[in-house]
Amino acid sequence: MSLLTRLGRSDGKDTQKPIFAPRRSDISTDGYQEFKLEIHRRIVEEMSAEQQQFLSAEHHDVQEIAGVIDSYCQHIFEENPFAVPRGDRAMLIADIRDEIMGLGPIEPLLKDETVTEIMINGPQKIFVERMGKLQLTKVQFHDAAHLMNIIERILTPLGRRIDESSPLVDARLEDGSRVNIIIPPLSLEGPCVTIRKFSKKPLSVENLISFGTLSEDMAVFLRACVKARLNILVSGGTGSGKTTTLNVLSSFIPDNERIVTIEDAAELRLQQGHIVTLEARPANIEGIGEITIRDLVRNALRMRPDRIIVGEVRSGEALDMLQAMNTGHDGSLTTAHANSPRDVLSRLETMVLMSGMELPVRAIREQISSAIDLILHQSRIRDGSRKITYITEVQKMEGSIITLQDIFRYVQTDMDENGKAVGSFESTGIRPAFLDRFSVNGIEIPEGLFEVRENRIHEEEY
Repeated sequence: MSLLTRLGRSDGKDTQKPIFAPRRSDISTDGYQEFKLEIHRRIVEEMSAEQQQFLSAEHHDVQEIAGVIDSYCQHIFEENPFAVPRGDRAMLIADIRDEIMGLGPIEPLLKDETVTEIMINGPQKIFVERMGKLQLTKVQFHDAAHLMNIIERILTPLGRRIDESSPLVDARLEDGSRVNIIIPPLSLEGPCVTIRKFSKKPLSVENLISFGTLSEDMAVFLRACVKARLNILVSGGTGSGKTTTLNVLSSFIPDNERIVTIEDAAELRLQQGHIVTLEARPANIEGIGEITIRDLVRNALRMRPDRIIVGEVRSGEALDMLQAMNTGHDGSLTTAHANSPRDVLSRLETMVLMSGMELPVRAIREQISSAIDLILHQSRIRDGSRKITYITEVQKMEGSIITLQDIFRYVQTDMDENGKAVGSFESTGIRPAFLDRFSVNGIEIPEGLFEVRENRIHEEEY
């Protein structure tokens, strides 16, 4: 017996309730929203407890549930044949499906592969990022209560909560997309949601080359650095693509190594076979039970990792990460927010001091210089594209200063008539001091890789 038959409803006229029908001129505005919500309410009211429980179950047949919803909608259209133009019915049914099975008005944006970020500034203003550019959409929630219902739908499966006493939260969707939510009284615009989407198919280094994020020479060099077990720090600003690049770097790790990943919200998508994924946990309602990134880094050291990957260091865990890099855990990878390779060193110093250890600045700098081998700095250019602007070697101390030298860099020279950045990736001609580690690990690199030359960019649209 099909679900449609098993969960069938009565068609008795005495059980039907009147439904608000907007004028045709209203169908795409407030009247459309009212009509959609009224159908949604009626479907929920007419469904039995068994039907509603099935619809809310975590494991269900999506096609069968869609069939149930379509059947209800078609029945209501038969009762009100002039309520909705035939050309708008398919759109209305799709919207109601999204309300019941998905995340309401933003469900089409989540399915749109050209959208990389969704920014909800209250119920009436929803922006997206496409091709690195922000765009205001026509998508809207009915009101703040409607938006809060969708927020609850995001958080409930994760066991998270949000209210006036705890008005901000980080979470993730089923597909791994990262979500940040903040509500009044902290947000004066109403509930605000930011969703950082990730490609369903993890990007490869070839993709980044085609996007103009780095050159082929840089890719060859970075692959060799990961295989030679260098400790690499990816730095950059918000939205510069650090996590995507970290994913690509991790793809160079041999499949026979044990990798432990540590994140606030699990975003990394490693393809190797031996991976342990750890995720931090916030405090519960009573304010206890918090597990921090620092706790997880310390625990990871007892798990016999070949590599430790920390999604992002923000605080005292930087000290534990540096100590791990200095005590035999070579080949570790992490990211940090910063504006330049030199700036990220200052940020690391500050984060180490946040650990509560009263260390002299020189001692901290010595830890950094001996732990980090390479800084890969990524920037978001004015045209919206992401570029690896510096690949910088961290050298030893000279006096009280950590010395750096650029191996590759991106140089922008102009903007074309279409607003696209014009520039090239350049080798500085400097050979890094750690090349001996390549030969020790049997890694060969092409002759002339570090010769001074330009690599012009030919970007593909993405």
